[in-house]
Amino acid sequence: MNDKMKQFLPSVDLEKMKAILDIEERFVTGKITLEQGREEVARRVGSLRPYHLAFIEQTMTEHTDDECIRENMAQKIKLFEGFMDYSRPQLPADHPITHYYEENDELKRLLLQVEDLVQYPVIKNQWIDLIERINEYPVHYKRKQNQLYPVLEQKGFDRPTTTMWTFDDMVRDLMRETRRLLDAGDDDAFVAECQKLVYYGRDLMDKEETILYPTSCAMISEDEFAQMKAGDHEIGYAYLNIEVDHRKAAAETAAPAAPAEGFAADLAQLLSKYGYSTGANEPLDVTTGKLTLEQINLIYRHMPVDLSFVDENELVCFYTDTDHRVFPRSRNVIGREVMNCHPRKSAHVVKEVIDKLRSGEQDKAEFWIEKPDLFIYILYVAVRDENGRFRGVLEMMQDCTHIRSLKGSRTLLKWADEAGVPAESPSA
Repeated sequence: MNDKMKQFLPSVDLEKMKAILDIEERFVTGKITLEQGREEVARRVGSLRPYHLAFIEQTMTEHTDDECIRENMAQKIKLFEGFMDYSRPQLPADHPITHYYEENDELKRLLLQVEDLVQYPVIKNQWIDLIERINEYPVHYKRKQNQLYPVLEQKGFDRPTTTMWTFDDMVRDLMRETRRLLDAGDDDAFVAECQKLVYYGRDLMDKEETILYPTSCAMISEDEFAQMKAGDHEIGYAYLNIEVDHRKAAAETAAPAAPAEGFAADLAQLLSKYGYSTGANEPLDVTTGKLTLEQINLIYRHMPVDLSFVDENELVCFYTDTDHRVFPRSRNVIGREVMNCHPRKSAHVVKEVIDKLRSGEQDKAEFWIEKPDLFIYILYVAVRDENGRFRGVLEMMQDCTHIRSLKGSRTLLKWADEAGVPAESPSA
């Protein structure tokens, strides 16, 4: 039994939860009719909330990676209609959950157009803009996976990470495949893929709006949602024009540091006495020089590569906050189990890399992704201390597209935006 999730929910009657699960299982397997199921819900359960279904999924059912895809949401809605409130929660216009609903509203409108157009012979020009517009939507999934799921994980509700993520990726892949088939001119396969996209896209949105979002509103505090906004803005939105200063948003949502008092003040004074710096502008002794904390953060922010560090406990401790980030990151990833930062289908690869680096069997692992006009290089390195003890994994990621395009040599200075004759380079 997952007591942690229960702590963050308004009310959970375990006997009622068992009754809901019993009725639902017998209805889904055909042992009772819809009418009989609804009669039992009225008699044994009465009213229920969306988070009750989430609690049952988390604590009372067996886990499978594709369960979110297989689950028939339409059946569940029919069974509990009138007993559970499916209405959209009333939220402020700038609330993170509001933006998820707004993106869904636009995708629903686009899928209606798809449903209409598939009835007619494919004319490519009629489809190009529509398919491109649909393929803007997956940033919605990136925000969920990097922002919403980690907060729910911390509260004991990890089913979205372990099962809905798989469904997210499946629908995203359907969107990509429709674009590929349209470009390839394979009309029959394109229409079939569009029909699958309409079905599964709507099903996933139903599951988000019926269970995920109401449960999130029940479990996550308003302060936590406020802190989520900066990361949401960093990753971005589909279809929504929300202009926000990312750095200012992050500063506004960060908790202010309390003044040092008591033991903390005494410790700071003691460290200072023996030459250990405590302020952001105090020089720190690093291996090959002295840098202030401010300088260290500025160096990380301006690095031409993305860095992430996972400690020996497989928890994400750090990432560089660069403006050119290859893949989305947000502050909610800090403290998250690294296995939960990746889709289920690649989890076994992540585990193998960490295990072999930890054991010393390997010291690094290289990957690269090559697509038209894009080349990304990824390197994982085992971090060990002076005694050879494993302390974690450093991930380095870089978009090398421009580097791979370079030819010959450049030994003279030439600015990227300069059209004139380059100046001479400094001599070594």
